[in-house]
Amino acid sequence: MFLYQPTSGYCYNSDSIFLYDFISRFNPKGKLLDVGCGVGIISLLLSRDFNIETSIIDKQEKMLNYAVHNYTLNGLTAQSHLGDFTELKTDERYDYIISNPPFYDENVQQSKDTHLNIARYAHHLPIEGFIRRVKTFLKPKGWFILCYDAKQIDVLLYHLKLNGINPEKVQFVHSKIEKESKLVMIAARNNSKSMTTILPPFVVFDDKNVYNLHTEAIFDRAMTYSIKGNF
Repeated sequence: MFLYQPTSGYCYNSDSIFLYDFISRFNPKGKLLDVGCGVGIISLLLSRDFNIETSIIDKQEKMLNYAVHNYTLNGLTAQSHLGDFTELKTDERYDYIISNPPFYDENVQQSKDTHLNIARYAHHLPIEGFIRRVKTFLKPKGWFILCYDAKQIDVLLYHLKLNGINPEKVQFVHSKIEKESKLVMIAARNNSKSMTTILPPFVVFDDKNVYNLHTEAIFDRAMTYSIKGNF
């Protein structure tokens, strides 16, 4: 799969590929919304692999234009929305809402690049308002699947439970087994009563700083080819 990305500003990274693989385990079907889609990497791969009706939303027109172009380039279709997800107006309800949202704390040193800043820092999509709006657009048993800063998992779990979106599967991502986790992936289900399962950790590198076989298999399955530039 070929994807255009901007020559400067935010570009997708391995987090998006890992999240794509995590979501794939839930065999998505029906209607799916990708919040903060960027160039469209996650929902593009899912649209390629699964029979879903895809919608995408991003508040940055530049990024949404890249995503729409990438869908066309790869012979796929999606309904696109430009704007802030917390202000989205639609009668649609979704079986899956997915996101690799901005999650860096606003108190850390921030990039002065506008596109990077919007893509990275949580104050552009505060978690409480984000999850509240997810609740609005999820079907009664719909899934909300996302990745987030592992250090903020307490806040994330609190707002999920507060809104009746039950975290069913949680997996922490570690660069190496002895390193602390910086990323967590969560699959939460609307109105679910199931107990939470903490999955085995996903470890990216072995002790020789080489991708583990599982990591290599994920990249092989994604099979993405990035093109830096305008179209």
